Amino acid sequence: MGQEDARILDKSAIRNAATIIMLRDAGTRPRVLMGQRGKGAAFMPSKFVFPGGAVDAVDARIPLACAPTPDCATRLANQSDLPAASLLAAATRELWEETGLLLGAPDPRAETITAPQGWRGYLATGHLPDGDALRFVFRAITPPGRPRRFDARFFMADAERLANDPDDFSSAEDELSHLQWVPLDEARGFDMPFITEVVLAEIGAILNGAAQPGVPFFNTPGEISRFERL
Repeated sequence: MGQEDARILDKSAIRNAATIIMLRDAGTRPRVLMGQRGKGAAFMPSKFVFPGGAVDAVDARIPLACAPTPDCATRLANQSDLPAASLLAAATRELWEETGLLLGAPDPRAETITAPQGWRGYLATGHLPDGDALRFVFRAITPPGRPRRFDARFFMADAERLANDPDDFSSAEDELSHLQWVPLDEARGFDMPFITEVVLAEIGAILNGAAQPGVPFFNTPGEISRFERL
């Protein structure tokens, strides 16, 4: 049994994850894409969250149409033994599965890949993930004692980079309901996890021109959590 297989069976083990913050109307009244998890979900039931989830082994098989920016690639390389492309692909796949929105670039290689489960619909569009569209903005590890634990990397992307209608969620799977573009100045009125509030504050600071000398990291090595800058 491989290390990743063991982690899947052990629900308390920390799994690599990717979350994507889609941003719209950044220059006027910024909005972010959020949806509500089911009330029966084992992890964060009924909470409003960004699209995202665990990195799957098949994500490593998907090439990128465009490489990530040097800054994004460097920051990811310094903080993970997982290839950056796997995290970027996972964020792209989760967005596609949970919202039906297509973030990627046309690439003829998409038609030549034997599509693994979870990627079939995406690759059928003729696109591959666009690493250049994603910015690494936050990292967080779920505290101990939770039914699921993730080492999540949060990526931000502009809705202008989407290849389909940003208001069409008809192809979304049923993991998230009430999908909507939430104005940043209204988001805290939604029932959301603490860490999502923290990420929203970071996004607000970035949009207001604050420098981001390092990626914020909500680290939980034990019972006491701490914020660091990577």
